[in-house]
Amino acid sequence: MLVDDLIARREALLEARYRGVRTVEVEGRRITYATDAEMAAALADIERRIADASAGRRRRIVRATASKGL
Repeated sequence: MLVDDLIARREALLEARYRGVRTVEVEGRRITYATDAEMAAALADIERRIADASAGRRRRIVRATASKGL
C-alpha cells in the first residue's frame, strides 16, 4: 500500500473519530468499528505502517522452529 493511501485512510479515520462516528468510508469501502478502542488500534497500526513505509523499511518476519532431534 502506498504512503498516500495510508495517509488518506488515517485522515478519514481521525475525522470520523473526532465526530464521534464509528463508521468510516474510504475508497468505496465502509468499515464500522465496535468501540473507540478498535479505532485507536486501527490508527496505531496505520501510523506504524506509515512510519515503516516512509523509512523504506519492510516488515521483518521471524519464524522459529523446534524439533525433538528425531
